[in-house]
Amino acid sequence: MPQPTFEHIEAAAGRLNGVAVHTPLIKNGFLNQSAGRSVFIKPEMLQVAGSFKFRGAYNRISQLSAQERQAGVIAWSSGNHAQGVAAAAAICKVRARIVMPEDAPAIKLKNTRDLGAEVVTYDRYTESREEISYALAERDGGVIVPSYDDPDVIAGQGTMGYELFRDIAGQGESIDALLVCCGGGGLIAGTALSAEALSPGTDLIAVEPEGFDDHARSLISGQREASDTSQQTLCDALLAPTPGELTFSINQSRLKGGLVVSEQEVQHAMRYAFRVLKLVVEPGGAVALAALLSGKLDTRYQRVGIVLSGGNVDPDFFAATLREV
Repeated sequence: MPQPTFEHIEAAAGRLNGVAVHTPLIKNGFLNQSAGRSVFIKPEMLQVAGSFKFRGAYNRISQLSAQERQAGVIAWSSGNHAQGVAAAAAICKVRARIVMPEDAPAIKLKNTRDLGAEVVTYDRYTESREEISYALAERDGGVIVPSYDDPDVIAGQGTMGYELFRDIAGQGESIDALLVCCGGGGLIAGTALSAEALSPGTDLIAVEPEGFDDHARSLISGQREASDTSQQTLCDALLAPTPGELTFSINQSRLKGGLVVSEQEVQHAMRYAFRVLKLVVEPGGAVALAALLSGKLDTRYQRVGIVLSGGNVDPDFFAATLREV
C-alpha cells in the first residue's frame, strides 16, 4: 500500500475546501496559566459530524469512480468514523452501510442513522466487524472505507494539521510540540506528514488511554504492539487494538513518543473543557488536554498545540461527568 505524501494532503485540502469546516485556533488565558505554557487548541468537535473523521471520509469517498459510487460504501466504526462516512456519503449521494458495535454510545448510533446511513450492529466481544464488513461487500458489493489504514483517509486527516500549522505560522508563531489523540494512528500520521513539511521543529506526541497504549509501546519496541481488546475504556473512539500497518510505517520515524492518561484524568479534562473553554469534548477527544493538565508533558515544551478531536459524547454520561468533582 503506497504511503501518502504532503502533496496528497494539499490535494485533500483542495477537495475539502468549502465542504469541511476550517476549525479555528483557540487560545485561553486560564488554560495557559493552568498549564504553565502557551497553548493553541484545535477544536475538531466543530467539524462536520462532530469530529475530524469527516476529513478522511470525504477525501476518500469524493474520489470514487462512477461505478464505485453506484456500489456504495461500507465502513466499520465505534461512532466517529461512522458519522464521518455517513455525512460524506450523503454529500456525495452515495449509499453507506456502517458496521457498529451494539453497545456504541446511543448518540453515535442515532446520529449515524440520522445522516442517512444503514447501521449493522454486532457484538464487539464475540464478532469481527471486519469479517462482517467484507461479507457485506462480497454479498452486495460496496467499497470498503477504512477508518485509518488508507492513503486517502490519512491524507484527509492530515488536513487538520495542514490548517493548524499554516494558521499558527500565519500568526507569526510556532509550537514546540503537538499532542494528538491516537487510536489507529491515522490522524497523527497525516498530521506528522504536515508537520514534516510545514513545522519540522515541532515534536509530535501521541496520547492514548490506559490499557490502549499500543502506540506508546510500539514506538519503544520498534514493532506493532497490541492491546487487550477485552478491556473497556471510556474512550470508545480510541479502541483500535494495534497501530495500523500503514500508519505505523509513517509514525515510527516521525513521532517523538507517546503519553498515557487515566480515565479520571480524561474526565477531569472533559469538565475543564466545558467549564473553562466552553467546549463539549468526548472522552477520546479529551486525552490530549488530559495529558497537558495532568503534567505529563515535559516542561521543556513551552509552546504547545493540542487537538480536541471530537465532541460526540452521550448526553447522560456527559451530564454525570460534569456533576462529579
